[in-house]
Amino acid sequence: MSEYIHIGKIVAAHGIGGQIIIEHALGKPINFKGIDAIFVEKNTASFIPYFITSAVAKTDTLTHLQIEGIQNREATQILISKKVWLPQAEFQQLVDKSSPLALLGYMVQENGIDLGLVLEVIEQPHQLMLTILYQGQEAYIPLHEESLKGVDHVKKTVTVSLPDGLLDLYSTASE
Repeated sequence: MSEYIHIGKIVAAHGIGGQIIIEHALGKPINFKGIDAIFVEKNTASFIPYFITSAVAKTDTLTHLQIEGIQNREATQILISKKVWLPQAEFQQLVDKSSPLALLGYMVQENGIDLGLVLEVIEQPHQLMLTILYQGQEAYIPLHEESLKGVDHVKKTVTVSLPDGLLDLYSTASE
């Protein structure tokens, strides 16, 4: 699943011609230029490609899509509420570098030590949480003005200063 990035979900049908509305977290209006297909989650780790015939960005978070084989409103119903994924290379083409989702795949570091790759970004009202795999366990790294020390988009790293003992919660949990 790591080669695909979850960008949002299909929230509704639009009109009677089979258009769908995708709500995404890419951080800017997206018209999917240069992208042939979106991948819709059938079930966990099982994706079905749907080829894009047209796309119109409506807001920073909503895009209307017409996809091959979906010609009427009734046909869209099997897609409503399904998660939408993109291959990692195409995701990197589209995502706004200032969007929190841009951190997916970055290495979290503290004091020059690699802690783990960002697997998920969870947006909360006052902070972001990054999910990493730390010593074989999922660990949650809080990002706020005190813990975030820097982001290097060239090196694809997130530098943090974590509260004392935070990572101990995850390393001792497996013992």
